[in-house]
Amino acid sequence: MKLVRIKSVEPLENFTVHLEFTDGTSREVDLKPFLHGKIFESLRNNPKDFRAVKVDERMGTIVWENGADIDPDVLYHNLQPAWAEEKELELTK
Repeated sequence: MKLVRIKSVEPLENFTVHLEFTDGTSREVDLKPFLHGKIFESLRNNPKDFRAVKVDERMGTIVWENGADIDPDVLYHNLQPAWAEEKELELTK
């Protein structure tokens, strides 16, 4: 299976971005559900910080200056954020 990575990102309104993937597909993704936890705090609270999103070509995903990033597979396959999966596991215990 070929790995699909992010080729470009364009911030749109609120926490939505337009992503282009290396397989030629593109989509708009609301990143708000992914901005959970301390590392994303400045991005949630400061639109200028959020809009500074860029693609790390080596990793093939979106990143911010504070070190935050989001797994490209999660974005491509429309998967749940990791924190939501962990919460579901806790609820099933």
